[in-house]
Amino acid sequence: MRTSIATVSLSGSLTEKLTAASRAGFDGVEIFENDLLASPLTPEEIRARCADLGLTIDLYQPMRDIEAVPEAEFARNLRRARHKFELMRRLGTDTVLVCSSVSPLAEDDDTLAAAQLSQLADLAQEFGVRVAYEALAWGRHVSTYDHAWRIVETADHPALGTCLDSFHILSRSSDPENLKGIADIPGEKIFYLQLADAPLLAMDVLQWSRHYRCFPGQGGFDVAGLVRQVLGTGYDGPLSLEIFNDVFRQAEAGPTAVDAHRSLLVLQEAVGVLEPPAPVVPTGIAFAELVTPDAEPVSALLGALGFARAARHRGKPVDLWQQGEARILVNTGPALRRDGTALAAIGLESPDPEGAARRAEALLAPVLPRRRTPEDAPLDAVAAPDGTELFFCARTTPELPGWRADFTDTPAQLPAGTGIRRIDHLALTQPWHHFDEATLFHRSVLGLQAQESVDVADPYGLLRSRAVTTPDGSVRIALSVGAAPSEDGAHAQHVALATEDVVTAARRFRESGGRLLRVPANYYDDLAARFTFADGELETYQDLGILYDRDAGGEFRHCYTRTVGRVFFELVQRDGDHRGYGALNAPVRLAAQHTAKRLTGG
Repeated sequence: MRTSIATVSLSGSLTEKLTAASRAGFDGVEIFENDLLASPLTPEEIRARCADLGLTIDLYQPMRDIEAVPEAEFARNLRRARHKFELMRRLGTDTVLVCSSVSPLAEDDDTLAAAQLSQLADLAQEFGVRVAYEALAWGRHVSTYDHAWRIVETADHPALGTCLDSFHILSRSSDPENLKGIADIPGEKIFYLQLADAPLLAMDVLQWSRHYRCFPGQGGFDVAGLVRQVLGTGYDGPLSLEIFNDVFRQAEAGPTAVDAHRSLLVLQEAVGVLEPPAPVVPTGIAFAELVTPDAEPVSALLGALGFARAARHRGKPVDLWQQGEARILVNTGPALRRDGTALAAIGLESPDPEGAARRAEALLAPVLPRRRTPEDAPLDAVAAPDGTELFFCARTTPELPGWRADFTDTPAQLPAGTGIRRIDHLALTQPWHHFDEATLFHRSVLGLQAQESVDVADPYGLLRSRAVTTPDGSVRIALSVGAAPSEDGAHAQHVALATEDVVTAARRFRESGGRLLRVPANYYDDLAARFTFADGELETYQDLGILYDRDAGGEFRHCYTRTVGRVFFELVQRDGDHRGYGALNAPVRLAAQHTAKRLTGG
C-alpha cells in the first residue's frame, strides 16, 4: 500500500521534513498548515520540491470549526475555505481534512452540520477538492467516528467523505465492538486514514493527543485491528501517520522518518498486505563487545570476575575473554575519549544469520559494512537505533564457520573462575529521543517480545526501562532512557552475568581484587522489614552489596561491580521462574552509583 506521513510528525523546516520523508521511503505527505505558513517557499515551489523528491501531497490539513455554526459565521468560513481551496490547487493536492468543530459557536444540530458541510463540498468540488470530515475525540458535539459518518451520510455529497483517525477512535474506546461500525462505511467514502499509536494513559484526551502519540507498534492501541476493519471496506488510499509527540519534534528528522516508515512496514505485515522476510528470533548471546582506548582496567575487571583471555582475533586488536558460555570481546582498535570504554556490539546466535540480515534490511535497519579478509567468517551486522552493532552469528557448522573461527586460541593458565555460566542480560542506555524507536526495532527486526515499561526513580530524574526478550529468556535486553539528555556514568550500559551462587561469585570477585558497589545500610533495614531471611543471610548480603527481590515466580539476587568508563557488570542469580531485573532495587543502585562516582570517580 502507499504510505504517507504528516509533516507535523517530524522536526525541522518544511524542506527538511520533505527530504526526510522521501529518503525514508514514503510515497506521500500530508502538509500541515502551520508548516506551510512558516515556509519561505511558495505553494508552487513546495509542489515542485515534492515532485522532485518523488512525493505526492495527499492531504492538506486541518480546516477547523467549519460546521453547525450561525449563518454569518458560516459565510466567513466559506470565504476562508475558498482561499484554502485555491491554495490547494496551487499545491497540487485534492483532499482537505475538516475536523469536527470545537467552537463555542457550534450548535448541537446534525441537520445543520450536514447542510453546511454539503455547501462546503459544493465549493470544494468547483476546485476539484474532496472534503474528509473527521471526528475529533474532544469535538464539541461530534466526537466519534460513527457520528461523523452519520452526518456525512446525511449530507450525501460526492465530494464529502470521512477521515478515520486511529487515535481519535481508539482513545475513546479500544473495545473491538467499537470498531464494527467501520464495516458500515463504504470504502469509497473513507477519503483518508490517519494512524497513530499511544501509550495507555489516564489523562485528558486533548493533552494525550497533542503530546504522547507515537508510531504504530510503539504504544498500547490495537492499530492493526482498526486497519483490518478499514481495509475490509475496500479502502484503497494511503496509510498515513499523523503524530504529535514532544520528543519527535525535537529529534532529528531523518532517523525519525525511518522509524516511522518501519512502523508502517511492520503494520502492513501484521494486517497481511506485505510479506517481508520472516523474523528470525535469536537463540542466544554469542558475545558482548567492549571498545576501549585502554584495555588494562577492563582486563583487570574481567580477570577478577574469573574470565580468562582465551583467544585473539587474527587481524584485529580484539581479545576474547571467556568463562562458561559468557564471552566478552575487548576491542582496542577504535579511537575513543579517555573515559570511552563502552558496550559497542552484541553477537546474537541465530539459526539463520542470512535470513536475520534480510529481515533487518527489509525493515530499514542500517547494514554495516565490514572490513574483512577472505579468511574471516561471514558476519552480517546491522546498527540498532542507539548505534550498537548487532552481529548475526551462526554456531560452527561444516557449511558455515562460526565467528569463533576468526580467533586464534591463546595459551593461558585458567583462573579459578567465579561460577559465571552465561550472559543473563544486557542493559543498553538509549539516547533520550530513541526509546520508543528502540522498542519497535528490537520487536520487529529481531522478533523479541516487549515487556511492560517501568519507571525508575533516579536521584537526578526519572528513568524509563523496558525489557525485550525471547520467550525462553535466552536473549534478554533491557532498554532504558532518561527524561532528558545525560552523559552521567550512572546511566552507563552494563552486562549482567548469570551464576548459580551469587554469594560465592561476589566473594571470589572481591578476593581477586574486584570492587563491588557499596549499598547503604538503610536498604538492608528495609529488606529485614519486608522479608524473612535465614540467620546471617542478610548480613552476608550487606557485606557484599547484594540486592534482593522476590515475586510469585521466584527469587532474584544481584550485585554490581564499579564502573569502568561507561560500563559495569552485574552478577545475577535467578531462582525459580523469576523474570524480572530488580526494578524495585534500581533506585538504590542508581543512588549508590552516583555516590561512588562522586567519591572515587568509578
